[in-house]
Amino acid sequence: MKAILVLFDSLQRGFLPPYGNDWVHAPNFARLAERALTFDRCFVGSMPCMPARRELHTGRYNFLHRSWGPLEPFDDSMPRMLKTNGVYSHLCSDHGHYWEEGGCTYHTQYSSWESARGQEGDPWKAQLADPEVPPHLGSAMRQDWINRKHWAREEDMSQTKVFDQATEFLATNHDHDRWFLQVECFDPHPPFFAPQKYRDLYPTAYTGPQFDFPRYARVTEEERGAVDECRRNYAALVSMCDHSLGRILDAMDAHGLWKDTMLIVTTDHGFMLGEHGWWAFVNQPFYNTCALKPMFLWDPRAHQAGERTDRLAQMHDVPVTLLEYFGVPRAADMQGIDLGTDETHEGALFGVFGGQVNVTDGRYVYMRAPVAEDGQPIFNYTLMPTHMHRFFGPQELCGAELAPPFAFTKNHPTLRCPARPFFRSQYEFGNLLFDLAADPDEEHPLEDPALESRMIDLMARLMAANDAPQEQYGRMGLPTPR
Repeated sequence: MKAILVLFDSLQRGFLPPYGNDWVHAPNFARLAERALTFDRCFVGSMPCMPARRELHTGRYNFLHRSWGPLEPFDDSMPRMLKTNGVYSHLCSDHGHYWEEGGCTYHTQYSSWESARGQEGDPWKAQLADPEVPPHLGSAMRQDWINRKHWAREEDMSQTKVFDQATEFLATNHDHDRWFLQVECFDPHPPFFAPQKYRDLYPTAYTGPQFDFPRYARVTEEERGAVDECRRNYAALVSMCDHSLGRILDAMDAHGLWKDTMLIVTTDHGFMLGEHGWWAFVNQPFYNTCALKPMFLWDPRAHQAGERTDRLAQMHDVPVTLLEYFGVPRAADMQGIDLGTDETHEGALFGVFGGQVNVTDGRYVYMRAPVAEDGQPIFNYTLMPTHMHRFFGPQELCGAELAPPFAFTKNHPTLRCPARPFFRSQYEFGNLLFDLAADPDEEHPLEDPALESRMIDLMARLMAANDAPQEQYGRMGLPTPR
């Protein structure tokens, strides 16, 4: 038995043909849907990048207990569990956050790993002179413009190199048994920089400043056609991702892997491209454009090719599915389900540290805002006190105290460190309730006290099952469970 996970970053499902798109060139995603089970209700869990990857390793939510950070000493890691049970695990990735303070314990869980450099602001190429930056809209990272100069050809780009590494692994090891390959691609996360041949798929009359890196904020661009231009640049990068996905599907065909190899293709979260007047993710409410994400599963145990399912699924189901597939018992602390079976969820939580707490039962989505404008009180519970790019500061550590163990910390106490919301508290959006069946674009909030009460009860029960910190109930205006 073998398994492949292809993980893209910031892939909006509305740009994929299997989810109804009719203008983005992505034939390999359509080809994948013909060979796999397509999930229609796969929601994010913890936002954004590394919180989602902690769920991928641990099989449980992250966002109620800590912000962006590494794996903890008490965490169960799916790749390490596979490794210790005789399943070789290999990571191919250009996701630069793995090599920073806030992600540095993830890649070491695999049997082996390799990387490709240059994405976003990756401190890759050294150039002291400021780069030439053309007139542009949105963001412009100095290091990104230095790195782009070294991506003159498609074969030079890190996405291509990641899939080169993956296809090399498959060519070398397809005859062997009991291996897991994780192919992780930072695209189509911004900047939306793709070779011209993909951009030519989306002709436009736009003549304004370059726009391929929107700010994580409300849409304020006034140039005519700017939003459409950014969306087309995103579509070009999605088409490049589709080409890379096709290389994996081709390799599975060539090596006869469909008979004994699980394939999972998904993303950490979607991306707002002007919907609801927002760019990106994290700051705004997690509307479906961001929260409802694509996922495809080919499971040789079930043979559900070309089928669809409306069962609830999330990122923390992926590690449980892989462990069960290889016959490795899931850790007692894992809360995911095996997506290849009839297991199901009653509901799903999702959110970002210090922001709204959201819950869905598959039909309705309830977004609950913190009571206080600053999102307080919140604390990071950790034994690995690092943020994305740095260690915790003196103010956080001087205010830290030992907290009693949680149910999942294996009797380890943790540091309880004063914290701030990741980006913003989302307080200003208030509480929002949507009926996804009648209003899939979430444009018409409901006023239904009885339904809201039912969703509050579901939220509180799922928080309790996750052993949420007691202060989370107070900051959300929820009754503390007894």
